[in-house]
Amino acid sequence: MVTNTESILVHVGLDRLGDGLLKLPFAQGLRAAYPKARITWLAGKDTSVYASTLKPLVAGVIDEVIERGGVGIRPGELFTARPLAGQRFDLVIDTQRIFWISLQARRIRHRRFASPAAKFWLSDFRPKSGYRHPKAMQRQLLDLLELVAGREFPTPAALQIAIPEAHRAAAAAFLPAGPRYVALAPGSGGRPKCWPLERFIAIAESLVAAGAVPVFLIWPQETEWAAKIFARLPAAMLPLQNPALSQRFGFDPRMTIALSERMSAAVSNDSGIAHMLAIGGAPLVALYGPTVYEKFPPMTERIEVVRAADFGGKEMSAIPVDAVNRALAALSRT
Repeated sequence: MVTNTESILVHVGLDRLGDGLLKLPFAQGLRAAYPKARITWLAGKDTSVYASTLKPLVAGVIDEVIERGGVGIRPGELFTARPLAGQRFDLVIDTQRIFWISLQARRIRHRRFASPAAKFWLSDFRPKSGYRHPKAMQRQLLDLLELVAGREFPTPAALQIAIPEAHRAAAAAFLPAGPRYVALAPGSGGRPKCWPLERFIAIAESLVAAGAVPVFLIWPQETEWAAKIFARLPAAMLPLQNPALSQRFGFDPRMTIALSERMSAAVSNDSGIAHMLAIGGAPLVALYGPTVYEKFPPMTERIEVVRAADFGGKEMSAIPVDAVNRALAALSRT
C-alpha cells in the first residue's frame, strides 16, 4: 500500500453507463482503502458518466472528474506537453492495457504508478509470477486495486446502492403490489447490441396473454420507440416516459433501480439498464450478440444468458423469440 497518500488519479478511457456501474466496486474499494485521499477520475479519451448520469452514485467516493483529458487519443501525444501539466499525484492508477496509452498516462507527474499494460512492465506494482488477467473487466480492476492497496477486494455478488425513499415510494405508486411485472429493456448504447424491437414486442404480447404486465424501460437514446410500443401494446407500461415520474426524476438511474426492485423478471440487451436491473434484483434474461458476456457480466446470480452465437451468428437478429421465452420460463423455476 502507498503510504502518505493524499492525492490519487485514476485514468480510464471513458465511461458509458454499463462501464460506470461495473467500475463502482473499484471506486468504492479505492475510497475504503484511502479514506482521506483526494481522488480524481480522469477520462482521457472521452466523457464519464461519473460526471453526469452516475454523479449521485459517486458522491463522497470521487472528488473530481476530468473529461476528455487528452490521453489515449493518438500516439503523437507522447511528443507533446505532459498531460495535466502542473498537477502531481501521489498515486496514478492507469486502468488501460494498451502500452502507448499507459506510457502517456505515466507522463502525468506522480510518486507511484500502477498499470496492467505490457504485463505490468511500466508499473511500480506487479503481481506474482504466472498471473493471468481475468476475463471480467470488473475483476481486472479489483485485482489492480488489490496490488496497490495490499488487501483483498472480493468480487461482489451484488452491488449495494443507496436508493432514496422518495424513489422507492414513487416506484411503488406507479407499480403497486399485485400484478406480475416483467421488465423489457430493448435499448443499448450501440444499436448492433439491440435485439429487434419487434421481438421485444412479441415477448410483451406473450406476457399479456399470460396475465403479466410488460414494463418497458426506455432511456433517452430510444425515445422514438415509445410511440410504437404504445400503439401496439396499450397494456404495456413505460414508467420513464410517464410525466409523473419523468418530471420529478428524469433518467436518474436510482429510479430505474427502484423500478427494477418491483419486477418478477426482466429481459435486456447488453446495456447499462441490464446492470441496473441486476442491481435491483430482477431475475434477468440477458441477450448477447457482438459483445462478450464474460467480460461485462451483470452483477447477479439469477441470470439466463442467451447468445446469438448459439444460433449460428453474431447479429442479435439470430436470437429467436422462442429461446427468450424458454429462458424466462427457466428463470421462473429457479
